[in-house]
Amino acid sequence: MKRMVLPMILRCAGLCIAMILQSHGSHALDPNRLISQYAHTAWRTQDGFLRGVPEAIAQTTDGYIWIGTQTGLVRFDGVRYVALTPPNQSQLSSLKVVSLLADRDGSLWVGLESGLVHLKGQDWNTYTEIHGRVNSIVQDSKGSIWFVQTRILDGSKPLCQVTGTGIQCFGNADGVASRECSALILDEKGNLWIGADIELLRWKPSSYSLYPLKQLKGYREQDGISSLAAARDGSLWVGVGESGAGIGLLRFTQGAWKPFVTPELNGNTLNVQALYLDRENNLWVGTAKHGIYRICNSQVDHFGSSEGLSSDDIYNFYEDREGNLWVATSRGLDNFRDTRLVDFSTREGLSTDEVNSVLAARDGSIWIGSSEGLDVLHPGHLSATPAMSTLARKQITSLFEDQAGALWIGVMNSLLMHNKGKVQEVRRPDGTSLGLVTGITEDKEGNIWVEVIGPPRTLMRIRDLKVQEMFPVPQMPAARKLAADPQEGIWLGLLSGDLARYRHGKLDIFPYHHNPNSRVDQILISPDGSVLGATAFGLIAWRNGKKQILTIQNGLPCNAVNAILWDHHNALWLYTQCGLVQIQGEELERWWQRPDMTLHMRIFDISDGVQPGDALFNSSAQSTDGRLWFPNSVVLQMIDPDRLGGNNLPPPVHVEEMIADGRSYPVQGDFRLPPLTRDLEIRYTALSYVSPGNVQFRYRLDGYERDWQNAGTRRQAFYSNLSPGKYRFRVIACNNDGIWNEAGAAMAFTIAPAFYQTIWFNVFSAIAFLVLIWLLHTLRLRQATAQTQARLGERLDERGRIARELHDTLVQSVDGLMLRVQTALSESDADRSRLMIEKALDSADEVMLEGRQRVHALRAEATTIYELSEALASYGKDLAEGHNATFSVALAGSPKPLDAFVRDEAYRIGREGLGNAFQHADATKIEVEVTYDRAMVRMRVRDNGKGIDPQSLNGGRAGHWGLRGMRERANVVGGKLVIWSRPDVGTEIDLEIPAEVAYEKGFRGFGPHWVKRLIGDRRVMR
Repeated sequence: MKRMVLPMILRCAGLCIAMILQSHGSHALDPNRLISQYAHTAWRTQDGFLRGVPEAIAQTTDGYIWIGTQTGLVRFDGVRYVALTPPNQSQLSSLKVVSLLADRDGSLWVGLESGLVHLKGQDWNTYTEIHGRVNSIVQDSKGSIWFVQTRILDGSKPLCQVTGTGIQCFGNADGVASRECSALILDEKGNLWIGADIELLRWKPSSYSLYPLKQLKGYREQDGISSLAAARDGSLWVGVGESGAGIGLLRFTQGAWKPFVTPELNGNTLNVQALYLDRENNLWVGTAKHGIYRICNSQVDHFGSSEGLSSDDIYNFYEDREGNLWVATSRGLDNFRDTRLVDFSTREGLSTDEVNSVLAARDGSIWIGSSEGLDVLHPGHLSATPAMSTLARKQITSLFEDQAGALWIGVMNSLLMHNKGKVQEVRRPDGTSLGLVTGITEDKEGNIWVEVIGPPRTLMRIRDLKVQEMFPVPQMPAARKLAADPQEGIWLGLLSGDLARYRHGKLDIFPYHHNPNSRVDQILISPDGSVLGATAFGLIAWRNGKKQILTIQNGLPCNAVNAILWDHHNALWLYTQCGLVQIQGEELERWWQRPDMTLHMRIFDISDGVQPGDALFNSSAQSTDGRLWFPNSVVLQMIDPDRLGGNNLPPPVHVEEMIADGRSYPVQGDFRLPPLTRDLEIRYTALSYVSPGNVQFRYRLDGYERDWQNAGTRRQAFYSNLSPGKYRFRVIACNNDGIWNEAGAAMAFTIAPAFYQTIWFNVFSAIAFLVLIWLLHTLRLRQATAQTQARLGERLDERGRIARELHDTLVQSVDGLMLRVQTALSESDADRSRLMIEKALDSADEVMLEGRQRVHALRAEATTIYELSEALASYGKDLAEGHNATFSVALAGSPKPLDAFVRDEAYRIGREGLGNAFQHADATKIEVEVTYDRAMVRMRVRDNGKGIDPQSLNGGRAGHWGLRGMRERANVVGGKLVIWSRPDVGTEIDLEIPAEVAYEKGFRGFGPHWVKRLIGDRRVMR
């Protein structure tokens, strides 16, 4: 299985290259041949992601990767770096981390340049008694922690064990004589192996053995044994921090030292700084200034800065739970992992990286065409070789193997047939070359069909190496790709983006709805007889006359399909512009039945090593061992459907931080947020380092949401204006292969209520509401009572009004009639008396008529004369006939139309005053004065009679309604009525009505409008 650096969303600083996947059978290729073919991504310290040079790496049981740097400790989730600082850092002389160990209990041991720290949860425990450099930490089978230290004082003990009560160290008296112990490992038998300055020590509390390395005598102490690795066979790999004879990279077996020297690598030349044995038992050797060497059995591979490694100075290795290998270098952090696609380029012997055609022959060989010639990859060989020297530096276009095993090769503007070592060229009937070949196929009858660019574009039929027929454009539509029909004829993928079938001289075209100039880049005949075409607008398909298009609406990651291929498991592979897609045959059959359905498909992207692109000619091939090959004009890629593997580990999920209104809160336990919290941001993560950019999330806030929210790759959840109460946030995640961690992570929190959101406030509000309802009900009862009383008052008022009407009309009219009759009777002249009686009878008729009107309508218009002074003058003249008093009417100002109601009420007041003056005052002079001005209407009635006695003036006489009725009428119209009277002097009635009330609309003054509304309301109540 090849390894490839984990693609991350961080800055890529390497060249993507590949290594061959392991296969099976007689043509198996070496899975571990060249580490230099790994694709690589590096995070450099100058990129800003790491603040210091990394020296140690570990992964705790919760899934986090921890990086010890020269400036402190960093936690990494695959996307974000978080620097952590111990709260008691004042007790530490340095924050430089040189070693890390993930304890089985989930805690982390941190070895510093000077000191030891234990991080468990949020608690930092500093061992102040340790002052040396803690170089290496291990944990034995019983859970005990052991470490070695250097740069210690004389008499100090370099090997130490963490006990329940503190630290117990071992020194010279215990068999640990050296003060410079740099390496420490634990073998399967429980022995501690210590690498010192000039010797190797096997140590147990009860026994120890020393194995000096004589070649180290004379070297500096710090150049001694720097690293150790315990092999499964019981031997040790030993790295020395200096090169030279008998040192460098060594193997210690059964008490003997053996330098590692092979034709590929002389271990004595290496300055080894780190060793690591991975789960596949491959030894990784980190050197100073020479990068990485990987040793698998006797084979050695190299990977350095020229291949994209962040630096050639290697400090440490670590393999995480998913099999990713992390490398700490002097300039950053590197990561290697297995991928599913293999790249082939000039590193594997190709003439150029620009591959335009690929053909898998029946003998297992892979033919690769490019602009630099034709290469071949033979079975069992790792590297490709040039196929024919005569084709060097020539453009290879299309490749095809016919039924007889002959190879047809499009070379620049010609077509060659290679068979049994013999090469022949096919020419036109006129002897010229055919032209640039874009497509080749062979029909059921053995005819070779070729599509050439021309000009003009031409379809040719070849038999016996001779062109038998030519179909130029427009006789035959311009095509790009050809495929033989299993029954008869051939299929053409047209430049128009449509499909066509040519059979027995008849051409059938099957058009599709698409954008212009959407050519068919590949055409494939399926086992069920359906025809598939790769286009920029999707996968077009034809079967038994039915046409369909597979697009993003059906689940494709994008519409642009560059190549298509069936594998031997009946799965269809699409090499699209945004990834490699696998669709099972059963799923495709469902799509034939329901063209609008969304298919279940597996998508491989850049994290799997996919480098999508468009090949100019042969864009796919399936070799006899089942592998699939896809050129993309940049590199040739291969995938083995039998060895897809997968990441079966569900990612650990963590809720990392809660930010409420800009303030960060811890996520441990059930914490409480302050009242009126508005904006929440919850940050979470899932720890899968194979492809962090493809980790998918779902979350739900219990107490607010019922359904899971699909967050995609987003690692934050946002909420606003949540109500007070208890909530529980849950998040789950899946890795790049869709393996879900259904348990996920959860966080509970409470939003405290404001005072007006508490239960007590709600209870108080409910009580207040009930009290308010009671008050409103009481008010309503009072209003109803007041309305009832008002109605009773209105009835009484109505009775009074009726009394006034009777008094002012019938009584006064009858009084006037009686006065005329009496005057007529006292008249000595019979004719004159008769005339006065006749007028009295006429007045009696009017009285009767007026009485009927009052009874019918309870109120009739007082007069048909609309001007007040004229109305009063007319009435006064009638009363003055036969009376000794003189009568006059004076008018001041210009008369203006009065409100009908106001005019009638004023008229009745004046009429009552005149009646009293003529009948009861014994006056000799009676005057009426009406004044119209801007502020008011004023009416005065004066006489010089005997006056009104004070008792009658104030309270009125019993059984008489005149004065009381005048005052009531004045009050109804909002006027001011003043009655002045003095015995033997006379009486004056003065009525003033504001202009806002008296005049009709359009003639009213500019006084306050509330007076009019008030008077209007009174009128309505009346």
